[in-house]
Amino acid sequence: MYTILKKEVLTDVTKLMVIEAPHVARSARAGQFIIVRIDEYGERIPLTIADYDRAAGTITIIFQELGKSTKQLGKLAPGDTLASFAGPLGHPTEIGNYGTVVCMGGGVGIAPIYPITRALKEAGNRVISIIGARTKNLLFWEDRMMSVSDSLIVCTDDGSHGRACLVTEPLKELLEDKDKRVAKVWAIGPASMMKFVTLTTKPHAVPTIVSLNTIMIDGTGMCGGCRVLLEEGARFVCVDGPEFDGHKVDWDSLLSRLSFYKDEEREAVEYYEHKCRIDGETMKRRK
Repeated sequence: MYTILKKEVLTDVTKLMVIEAPHVARSARAGQFIIVRIDEYGERIPLTIADYDRAAGTITIIFQELGKSTKQLGKLAPGDTLASFAGPLGHPTEIGNYGTVVCMGGGVGIAPIYPITRALKEAGNRVISIIGARTKNLLFWEDRMMSVSDSLIVCTDDGSHGRACLVTEPLKELLEDKDKRVAKVWAIGPASMMKFVTLTTKPHAVPTIVSLNTIMIDGTGMCGGCRVLLEEGARFVCVDGPEFDGHKVDWDSLLSRLSFYKDEEREAVEYYEHKCRIDGETMKRRK
């Protein structure tokens, strides 16, 4: 069993948890993920590692309460335990001294881009970070991202904080600035955001790395649910990724696959929340 040591509410739908998992923390590297299972009946939830502390033996995860399982996970508190916490899984980010790099996090993607940004900064790169969300209330870790970046650009769709624009707008400006000479870009966020980041960088021939862990189901390469199409053929995100060359991803296929189980996901949430209301009323009557 894996104990939750700390819980923090980052936004209305985003939670942070610090998990006691010394064997995972011992080997964790930027870009890798874990698979958590709440109880013996729970589904496997893949989450990219947001941070790790080898000395303390802890892993930090950040997630949005969107589906039934993440809503259930969000109800747990410090002291509660998880049935399983497998990892670290996947290939870590290839860290090197590339020169000037851009690290981009959209929404909850700010969490997994943080350790990558930190590792790139420690490797001697000049790091320009861009983070964004629909509105100010969905942003988090601005201070952390600033601490590992040479400069930080914050964007919100509605203009409630930072620049009122999509994250691709300042990226385009950086790419067109000949003095910046961007060598490489990392982008993690919603699939649509990553798609348009790659469309922005492709005309400039700037290598762009994306993380596709949101499509994973089993996380072991056995179910085939995380198959993605690249220029050279199909790959599995869990065993071949989770990071890929964004310019080689068939984004239309990926976006289509991400919508395959939306109806089932919605029904699971409706059943879970309806069941919880019934149980609550039953408990009240018993009292």
